[in-house]
Amino acid sequence: MSHTHVEDEAAIQAVLVDSYRAWEAGDADAMVADYTTDATAIVTGSLRDGREAIRTSMAQGFDGPLKGTATYNKQLSIRFLGDDAAIVVSESGILFPGQTEVPEAGKVNCTWTLEKRDGQWLIAAYHNSPVLTPGQ
Repeated sequence: MSHTHVEDEAAIQAVLVDSYRAWEAGDADAMVADYTTDATAIVTGSLRDGREAIRTSMAQGFDGPLKGTATYNKQLSIRFLGDDAAIVVSESGILFPGQTEVPEAGKVNCTWTLEKRDGQWLIAAYHNSPVLTPGQ
């Protein structure tokens, strides 16, 4: 990995940490601040097409069933596709009030696609799918 990719990896991780912190704060605007305007998110099978659609969906969640939640996130890998694109794979889950661990059934595998635009890493796409135990 080149020195540039070491710096890029740190910048990408900072983008993701900012998103996780914004979730914990229930701040939909801050959560999508590092998304491209044309970003997509596929969550529980539904497509959110564009940063504003993602923001609206998250704001509704933070005002409703996601109020007071946090997230568990474990980066599994990062792969660069040239100098201005990367794919991050992580395991994540929602921590509801009172929970200290995400139940296995609540964990999801996530794919984040990030793109470097004008020197800044931004989230261009996000997708998650339930973690299946071996044999499922």
